[in-house]
Amino acid sequence: MKERPLVKSLAPAGPADAALGVLSHFRVEFYDCLYSRADALFELTDAVLCADGPVKTLVELSLAVEHRRGHGALYAALDRGWLEPTRLRRVLAGLPLPKAADGRIVLAVDVSHWLRPDAPTSGDRLFCHVYGRGDRKTDQLVPGWPYSFVAALESGRTSWVALLDAVRLGPADDATTVTSAQLRDAVERLTSAGHWRPGDPDILIVMDSGYDVAYLTHALADLPVVLVGRLRSDRVMLRDPGPARPGPRGGRPRRHGGVLTFKKPDSWHEPDVTTATDTTRYGTATATAWDRMPRIMPSTASASWTRPRSISGRWSSTR
Repeated sequence: MKERPLVKSLAPAGPADAALGVLSHFRVEFYDCLYSRADALFELTDAVLCADGPVKTLVELSLAVEHRRGHGALYAALDRGWLEPTRLRRVLAGLPLPKAADGRIVLAVDVSHWLRPDAPTSGDRLFCHVYGRGDRKTDQLVPGWPYSFVAALESGRTSWVALLDAVRLGPADDATTVTSAQLRDAVERLTSAGHWRPGDPDILIVMDSGYDVAYLTHALADLPVVLVGRLRSDRVMLRDPGPARPGPRGGRPRRHGGVLTFKKPDSWHEPDVTTATDTTRYGTATATAWDRMPRIMPSTASASWTRPRSISGRWSSTR
């Protein structure tokens, strides 16, 4: 008789073991997400999580104590097994969610690369930008698979996050469009799970400078989110032209005012908001913000933009 995996191996013994109860419930839900070769895939997952060090070959996992089947079952599970990703995403959204100190949900979106330089037969590889790989101290482009991750953050000095979603980017995918749909689905799942209710603070989404924050703000305008993104140091913003004034020769009024260049502090005007915070490790951190500073969106930025337009918002600088 086939032996089933230890799905409920962490059953709680009392009220003090609430965390183990959550983990035990998640293991049951995760097992239900495995529709084909469930037992082998479940034990393979345990073997990956419980391995003593980095996993270099698949056959090593078949030697782990948690994997009680032969190496043939391992390869068969990977070849013919199936996990329902939509159901797993709902299960992850239903878990206890870490929050910031003020109770606000903070999500981070980023791309991480699975480098595959020695796998020329692997399909849909892209050139992934990496830095400091091996003995080289410069940036490189290495073939691999880029994955877009969405995770919930918590306050404090910790690297632990709650992973909510992962999508692999293909050669024909527009990263901005994929990120927009990914964030929308993640926020809707959190709302359905009861983590956010009307009246709660808006969900904060943070991202790096590689993302088009202006387009994502436009695409997610109907959701209770606030987007914070890092801007490139060579970015240029345009001021409001002010009230229309007819020129001596007539013609169309100006659409934009003066230029604010990030690299040139002498081009900055008086900020609308200035804050200063004393930090324990970095001294005084000063932030300045300007309202209604548009930047031009080219028509090639995303397929969702039908013509060039400008996006206004608040742009800040920290030092």
